Amino acid sequence: MEHNMNRQDKIQELRHFVARYGLPPDRPVQPLGVPGADVALGGGLATGALHEIYAQDWAAGGFAACLAIRMAGKKPVFWIRPDYEALEYGALHAQGWAELGGDPRNLFLIRTANAAEALSAAHDILGCAHAGVLLLEMSGNPAALDMVAGRKLNFAAGMSGVTPILLREGADIFPSAAQTRWHAASACSDGDDWGLPTFRAELARNRQGPTGSWTLTWNPDNGLFQQCARQEHAPYDSSQKNFGTLAAASFDRPVDQERRVAF
Repeated sequence: MEHNMNRQDKIQELRHFVARYGLPPDRPVQPLGVPGADVALGGGLATGALHEIYAQDWAAGGFAACLAIRMAGKKPVFWIRPDYEALEYGALHAQGWAELGGDPRNLFLIRTANAAEALSAAHDILGCAHAGVLLLEMSGNPAALDMVAGRKLNFAAGMSGVTPILLREGADIFPSAAQTRWHAASACSDGDDWGLPTFRAELARNRQGPTGSWTLTWNPDNGLFQQCARQEHAPYDSSQKNFGTLAAASFDRPVDQERRVAF
């Protein structure tokens, strides 16, 4: 009899927990604007879920900023940077944010002394449903940012609906609880869209299933990406003597002998 009562008490306690806290609701997705990427993502990038970006060069911060602007809409974006990141990778500027199509009035910059304090601030922000996006910048592989920390960030995001974007600079790749993992680098703009931010974005991990790689150009006027139509040229590789489609130096080009002038 006592055993049955204990079992009933546990069932009642479990029902109370589920009724009070429930499961995180299904969150909408935000299309990026590129059909191939959106199809792979199941319609777009999931809100209220953790996404991580591994930097392959300096442009990854710009890619993270464009994603944050797209995901946040008119809600605030909180960008957390430990002191080392701010010193190593330069300061953020409101004018640059505005040129990307974001509203500087909705951008809040937070500086912390170290990674542990940055994670603490991140959890506070993720607890506020009025925030749109949390952009957490982390370099290297700090001990505080382990698998458990990632799961906590993802769980908190699912409860509040705030979208955390984790920007990893100079970091080794480790398993995480992120919904997606991107590798981002700079790319050349199309001739028709000269000057628009263009990125080579590889979707290396996707809990929805498919992965892929795209050259994405950001349009600050409509807040959407578009796929770059031009094919990338082969990059310069000094070890393989691969110059891609670079023009040869003038003295290597065929020319009539009489046109050569000696000085």
